[in-house]
Amino acid sequence: MIIIPARMASTRFPNKVLADIGGLPMVVRTAKQVMHLDDVVVAADDEKIIEVCKDHGIKAMLTSTTHKSGTDRINECAQLLDIDDSELVINIQADEPFIEPEVLTLLISRLKSIQDNGREFIMGSCYNAINAEAAEDPNLVKVVMDADHNAIYFSRSQIPYNRSGAATYFGHIGIYGFTKKSLHTFCSLDDAPIEDIEKLEQLRAIYHGEKISMVKVASTGFGIDTKEDLERAKEIFLNEK
Repeated sequence: MIIIPARMASTRFPNKVLADIGGLPMVVRTAKQVMHLDDVVVAADDEKIIEVCKDHGIKAMLTSTTHKSGTDRINECAQLLDIDDSELVINIQADEPFIEPEVLTLLISRLKSIQDNGREFIMGSCYNAINAEAAEDPNLVKVVMDADHNAIYFSRSQIPYNRSGAATYFGHIGIYGFTKKSLHTFCSLDDAPIEDIEKLEQLRAIYHGEKISMVKVASTGFGIDTKEDLERAKEIFLNEK
C-alpha cells in the first residue's frame, strides 16, 4: 500500500500539491508515477485535493486538518483502511513527481527481506551519494549509517564533519516504509527534542532507540519545496516530452 499525504496549508508554498506540472496537478503526477507498483491512496486534508484526485482516477481519503506531520496523516489513513498490521505502508510525499519506481522497489524488497527473517523494524528509508557542494545545502538532509545500514543520524548540516579530508556524503531521500503496526508505533512515540531542532521527524525514532533501515539507491529525483523547484520541474517535464 502506497499512501501519499497531501495538505493544502503548506507554510512555505501554499497549495503546491495542486500546482500544475505538464498538465497534471503535482499530487496526481506523483501518484501516477508509482500506481503500477501497488494500491495508491492520497491522504488529504482538504476536499479540493479529494476532488482533483477523483477526477484523475486516484483514490483519496479525507483526514484531519490538525495533524502535525505527513506521517501522522498516513497513520490515520492506514488505520481507516482494512489492511493487515503486517502489510507494508510506503509513504511518498506529494511533492515527488519524479521519484523513480525503482527506488520504491528497492525499499520494498529490503523491508520484505527484514520481515522474512523475522526481524522487527520501526521504518525504512533511502539515501544516495552526493557531493560536498550538495552536502552544504540545508534543504538537502544528510544521513550517516552504521555497519548494518541503519541510520545513526540525520541532519541539515554537513555530516560527517570532514576533518580528515576523506569524507563521503549521503543525501536522504524522503521516502519511508513501515508496516501498519510499526507506523502506529512510530506515531505513538513522544516527540523528541532533536526532531524539533532539526525539523526532521525521523529523528524521533533514533532518539527512542529504534532502528531505521536504510537502502542505497541511484536517484536524480527531487522534492519540490519552492517555486524555483516547481519551475525546474516544469522544465524537466518539457524536456522529457
